[in-house]
Amino acid sequence: YQLNEGGGVGSGRRKVVEGKLLNWSGSLIVASLTGAFGSSFLYGYNLSVVNAPAVYIKKFYNETWERRYGFSVDESTLTLLWSVTVSIFAIGGLVGAIIVTPIVKFFGRKCTLLLNNVFAVTAAILMSLSQLAGSFEMLILGRIIMGVDAGISLSALPMYLSEISPKEIRGSLGQVTAIFICVGVFTGQVLGLPEIFGTESRWPFLFGVIIVPALIQVVILPFLPESPRYLLLEKHNTSKAEKAFQTFLGKDDVNQEVEEVLAESRVQRNTKLVSVLQLLRTRAVRWQVITVVVTMGCYQLCGLNAIWYYTNNIFSEAGINRETIPYVTLSTGAVETLAAVSSGLVIERLGRRPLLIGGFGLMIVFFAVLTVSLTLQVRLLCIFCSLFCGIPFVLTGEFFQQSQRPAAFMVAGTVNWLSNFAVGLLFPFIQSGLQNYCFLVFAAICFAGATYLFFVLPETKNKTLSEISHAFAKRNKVSLEMQEMNHYPEERKSSAEQESNFTSSVDNGETKQAIV
Repeated sequence: YQLNEGGGVGSGRRKVVEGKLLNWSGSLIVASLTGAFGSSFLYGYNLSVVNAPAVYIKKFYNETWERRYGFSVDESTLTLLWSVTVSIFAIGGLVGAIIVTPIVKFFGRKCTLLLNNVFAVTAAILMSLSQLAGSFEMLILGRIIMGVDAGISLSALPMYLSEISPKEIRGSLGQVTAIFICVGVFTGQVLGLPEIFGTESRWPFLFGVIIVPALIQVVILPFLPESPRYLLLEKHNTSKAEKAFQTFLGKDDVNQEVEEVLAESRVQRNTKLVSVLQLLRTRAVRWQVITVVVTMGCYQLCGLNAIWYYTNNIFSEAGINRETIPYVTLSTGAVETLAAVSSGLVIERLGRRPLLIGGFGLMIVFFAVLTVSLTLQVRLLCIFCSLFCGIPFVLTGEFFQQSQRPAAFMVAGTVNWLSNFAVGLLFPFIQSGLQNYCFLVFAAICFAGATYLFFVLPETKNKTLSEISHAFAKRNKVSLEMQEMNHYPEERKSSAEQESNFTSSVDNGETKQAIV
């Protein structure tokens, strides 16, 4: 137990030993695992689930087309249909990212995650019954709806996790999102094995499995509190916020945490929830927005999703035996999961910056090796990993204050999903055009991302919002005071207006009593 400044023994269960280790409360662990299992897990699962049954689904498309029109679909049309099926998931994600801001404001972070499961269940039913109904449109529609679910959850979940965690473990808890994305990818690969659901008759079950995480989240998450920051800043419910802090932090005395949030509230008293346009026009956070856009764009355009979507085809081109490809694919998912877990364990020691830059560097090496393998037709088992999984989501939660966070996640989500869609739709055509050199495009993107982050990104581990803002202040060409005030042009008032507002506020009886 750490001694308080007054010399007494600190109360509660969340304790520091020599300033190094912070205890994770049971509720914090359950909230993060349950939230991620029903959200980011499904996102990762839907990235890889279409890879294993691709041959059978294309055959289903062809048979359905022939039954309807009396002739087989040509190869180019079939490729386009399959590319749309894969990439349309990202269009749904873009829709989800756009509509998430008003939803999380009205319903809260936790309730948004709960309501979002309606999309997951609906999508699972449509996709799993598409073969039985003889309609490939049901599969495509299900992918769109599943994308909406992912778009909402990938914004709401990091927001929820960043607001329920103490800053000392904020990065590690934020990595739960990335870890479960990788676990979801790996699960999709495992269930896609020929011994399980990777056959012509059983592939619809791959999509029916989506219901399970959604139902588990619906059962468990209602017993956990809403985000205390949301309760305090949006709902102004101090008692519920205190109880939520006590539950998540595992201690009774949460006065310091409440006061920190209230201090932020006082700074933002005259600042309403900002729109995306206001966020983009605000000089005080200009480079934060640019950094989020670059990081999130490179995260999707670095080629990871191309690997997940088209793994079997890529390994086939590399000369690996078709019968062994499903098991080789498992190795990629397993290594990526281990990399995400390792990243989560060391992020608070090494920081965000080294992991991001190092992760992009490793991807450059991977793509160079893969290009050599494809060019020389060497049957080389190239297993890759990236250390930056989930960090873009962590940065988005760290860079912005409460009133800016929903708009920031909308911007990040939009970039995330547009980039995802571009990769899913265009990679088959890039591969056809550049052939063995197609991955050099991704290597160039990784190099550009690493270079930008090396020169621009400050370290944010264990930093408060004010400290992070100060690190960007010089680049944004604003003073720290302006950075903290963060007023928008539309909301600035003249001295006379401010004096008038102050006078009317003091004339209010409740305000006088509060001052006394």
